[in-house]
Amino acid sequence: MNKSELVKQIADTAELSQAQAERCLTAFTDSVAKTLSQGDKLTLLGFGTFEARERAA
Repeated sequence: MNKSELVKQIADTAELSQAQAERCLTAFTDSVAKTLSQGDKLTLLGFGTFEARERAA
């Protein structure tokens, strides 16, 4: 699944326009990125846990 397919699925499921669904998805991914860039961990129960880790090149 790519981003446009995910946007369409979100729009269909939440009964939103595709533009509204894309804004929601963008807000979500931006929020996750901001949280991780601040060194915090994000836990979504029933989905997963996200955290940034330093790795060797």
